[in-house]
Amino acid sequence: RKKMGLLLLLIICQCAINSIKTHSVSKPNVILLMADDLGIGDLGCYGNRTLRTPNIDRLAEEGVTLTQHIAASPLCTPSRAAFMTGRYPIRSGMAAFSRVGVFLFSASSGGLPSEEISFSKLLKQKGYATALIGKWHLGMNCESSNDFCHHPLSHGFDYFYGLPVTNLRDCKPGQGSVFLKGVQKELVIPVQIAGIALVSLAIVQYIGLLKVSFQALGYFLLIITISFVVLIFFFYHFRHLNCFLMRDHQIIQQPLSYENLTQRLTKEAMQFIGRNTDTPFLLVLSYLHVHTALYASENFKGKSKHGLYGDAVEEMDWSVGQILDVLEKHNLNDKTLVYFTSDQGAHVEEISSAGEVHGGYNGIYKGGKSTNWEGGIRVPGLLRWPGVVQAGASIDGPTSNMDIFPTIVKLADAQLPSDRIIDGHDLLPLLQGKVTRSEHEFLFHYCNAYLNAVRWHPRNSESVWKVFFFTPNFSPEDSNGCHDSHVCFCHGGFITRHDPPLLFDLSRDPEEKFPLTPDTESRFHEILRVVHQAVDNHTRSLHAVPNQLSWDNLLWKPWLQLCCSSLFQSCYCDYESGGSPLRVH
Repeated sequence: RKKMGLLLLLIICQCAINSIKTHSVSKPNVILLMADDLGIGDLGCYGNRTLRTPNIDRLAEEGVTLTQHIAASPLCTPSRAAFMTGRYPIRSGMAAFSRVGVFLFSASSGGLPSEEISFSKLLKQKGYATALIGKWHLGMNCESSNDFCHHPLSHGFDYFYGLPVTNLRDCKPGQGSVFLKGVQKELVIPVQIAGIALVSLAIVQYIGLLKVSFQALGYFLLIITISFVVLIFFFYHFRHLNCFLMRDHQIIQQPLSYENLTQRLTKEAMQFIGRNTDTPFLLVLSYLHVHTALYASENFKGKSKHGLYGDAVEEMDWSVGQILDVLEKHNLNDKTLVYFTSDQGAHVEEISSAGEVHGGYNGIYKGGKSTNWEGGIRVPGLLRWPGVVQAGASIDGPTSNMDIFPTIVKLADAQLPSDRIIDGHDLLPLLQGKVTRSEHEFLFHYCNAYLNAVRWHPRNSESVWKVFFFTPNFSPEDSNGCHDSHVCFCHGGFITRHDPPLLFDLSRDPEEKFPLTPDTESRFHEILRVVHQAVDNHTRSLHAVPNQLSWDNLLWKPWLQLCCSSLFQSCYCDYESGGSPLRVH
């Protein structure tokens, strides 16, 4: 009888232990930390020896390091759309056919479509408290200045504190204007055409070849004058109109102040965690670091070995440490999956007017942001979950930022959407060591809406083949980027097409220095045949959707402009230092 009782007690204890283990991998808290334009070579855990990143490195020591973690796009907006939905941005219309591949204005009408299902929507349905703190960059309004159709709160977040668009040089006085420089180039030809047209009309009117009414000339001149006045007004007030801080649907600081900005974002994140210690939560902390305009608080300014860029990286690392500390304080370490990444690689063309390097370091990898060379898309991928995920492990196979979607959706006991293709794969079996190979056999690399390259990791091989159909034309030619245009573009005279395509084996040549040929790779034609078949299959899976980054959706629309006071007051307000925020007009 005693033996039976002891056996029963052991069974009960084992059931309890199994219950705890099951609970530990079900509905954990999720913290997703995303840097902006951070190079994979900027972190100690990826080989940097001069920048101090002890807190981010701690994630690697206590979790898994993904060494071939790939952003779905080398630009902010499409990469973040893919991250949120687990789908290539081409599927949601978040990939541009025009030259401009990201949203630049707060009053654009494009954005992440309401039909798309984000991981935040699914986790919220499962009882998660959800918050986005920091950069959004996936649209704001559709038809009016308060419909908020693309706003984070319309995509499953309970709470938003951050920037609706992005950090730009134009947002910080004295940091120059990359945007204005590009527009000036674009305006040269239209201005010349308008000038020549006016002079020509005046001449033919004078010599009597053509009778043009003064009324028609007047209207023509009026239209041009109004256009220039609107442009001048917009660029003069660019900072006020596009660089502002919101809490939920309310503007609380317009224009944005960089003073202690990282501290404010970090404090908001810590408070959110503190409010939700007894309920599962999803926190997306989307840093402004290290996109230009660079900034750092007094505690970090001038402290690194790499100027203002290094100061910004080290301040971000401090913030990560604060998040890890608050988890420990509330005994949430074992209940929380933490992920750290960057939306794409470092922006190698970023150099200040004073000649200081303001872009990051992509390690051994070629190119950077806006290109599908490895430097543009191979990003940090760190995941920590004590007791569930392996500690100190490294995974070399191809993974994607799209994989976060199915991974956390399954952990939340939610169902993956069955009415659409999800391109990401659940990472948990890989992170736990239950499988040794990534489920990604093929990854498709888009430059805006144009299929640029394909990565193939055959099931029976250690090789990782990468095929380029076109490559960007670097300027100067012997450089590592498109310095003349500040970013690389995806079509026309900005690229060189390759027939046959360029072929690399990343397992032997991760720096993409030596294109293979039929003479140097006996399987050259067979590899291209397989890749072309994969492209055909992938292309057939695509469906036409509205282009969210068309010129019509990209352009500034005054009636969509968010303003916390009035245009006559330059849309100025600051409720961060006290007072009650007003609803936007």
